[in-house]
Amino acid sequence: MAKFKLIISDPTTGKSAVSEIEGSRAQALVGRSLGETIDGSALGIGQGKFLISGGCDKNGIPMRADVHGGVKKYIVLSSGPGFRPTRHGERRRKLIRGRIISDETYQINFTAKRETEAEKKPPTEPKPAVEVKPPIEVPKPAKHKPPEKARAKKPSKKATKKGK
Repeated sequence: MAKFKLIISDPTTGKSAVSEIEGSRAQALVGRSLGETIDGSALGIGQGKFLISGGCDKNGIPMRADVHGGVKKYIVLSSGPGFRPTRHGERRRKLIRGRIISDETYQINFTAKRETEAEKKPPTEPKPAVEVKPPIEVPKPAKHKPPEKARAKKPSKKATKKGK
């Protein structure tokens, strides 16, 4: 049976909460991937929508959204989850877990999403059409160029040295 530790963070308050789920509620998360939005009431963790933002397995190997599947892989990293470079331009081969949640996943990170007013209530009445007047064309003034001045050529330095 799957058992997960859930870390739920709220970006508006800056606080996070920890909870554990197991059994059928945990089975609902298996097969989901990073970046998906889940309803919290289905998991029993609260009302609202939650975004799966990350996670790791029991050995601490982090999940990455750019690795397909739920497998462990060695990939070359230059930044992001799983690697913090110490020098500019440093790259290193690190062990990473894929983006799909499996039974081997230990911790799952969620971010609480707030619904905006536009998402809560779709407009029931169509807005009245507003007449759009065509823009008024204003003639552009003619551009005046000043007359070009003829430059007098300066004698080259080589020519003056030879003449001396």
